[in-house]
Amino acid sequence: MSSVLSGVKIAVLGGDERELILVNELVKMGATVVVTGFPRDKIGPGAFVVHTVEEACKESEVVILPIPGTSPDGLIRAIYAESSLMLSEKAIQTMAPNALVIIGSARPFLKEWAQVYGFNLIEIIEMDEIAILNSIPTAEGAVQIAMEETPITVHGSKTCVIGFGRTAITLARILKALGSDVTVVARNQGQLARAYEMGCKRASFSELREIMNSADIVFNTVPALVIDKDILKYTNADVLIIDLATQPGGTDFEAANTYGLKAILAPGLPGKVAPIYAGKILADVIPQLIISELSKLDAGLLFA
Repeated sequence: MSSVLSGVKIAVLGGDERELILVNELVKMGATVVVTGFPRDKIGPGAFVVHTVEEACKESEVVILPIPGTSPDGLIRAIYAESSLMLSEKAIQTMAPNALVIIGSARPFLKEWAQVYGFNLIEIIEMDEIAILNSIPTAEGAVQIAMEETPITVHGSKTCVIGFGRTAITLARILKALGSDVTVVARNQGQLARAYEMGCKRASFSELREIMNSADIVFNTVPALVIDKDILKYTNADVLIIDLATQPGGTDFEAANTYGLKAILAPGLPGKVAPIYAGKILADVIPQLIISELSKLDAGLLFA
């Protein structure tokens, strides 16, 4: 067992199977790990299970929240919790001085607390070493949904990928490999050039209405309202829309329902379709991130 994190108290608040793998890795590295949001029988030996967020955060030097983060009012995603887990200001106040808080994506209230209480807040959802690897189960899960929810094959279908970031690139590559006729819609000319290099058709957002009129399956990755009522009005009646953006997604789902269109919001696919793989990503990245950040803090205090 490694002792590289020996003496470091780490609180893990909620989550799913991904966090269970991470907890085991942190214990192996010698950390004192306190967990809430999981039953005792889900947690391996060496970690401590407590019942409240306040108990977990007390004097913790590192606090880890799930990749999906919290709701706007602080509700923590915890699929195994017997009762709701809330991240409160009271809990934050009990952390150790200069604590490190790691989360996928932070709500404004948590960013404000970081300023008020002086803890180090790190959002990891956009880190390449996590986002690129997570794009694999996300893309595979999206294709799985498409296969299950349509009466046609992906091969020979007309698909549209909106946005062309890490997830969209992986998705477009898989769709092409399966024989789909793929159109990429993006604003960035460099991204459109990459789509063309990959053998995809390319289009601007001004062409989206026309594309939606003939597409069989549309995948959105843009976390802003891009598939709005005016676009949906002209959409192919048999289309399947799979929205992979973080909640609330980039689709007007109410309008889609009004027009009788099938639209599915599917965020957080890595934890649903490949939790072991996604958990290993966290177990590889987060401990090294903790070591790096604590080393910076120690160096800063020594210099001071």
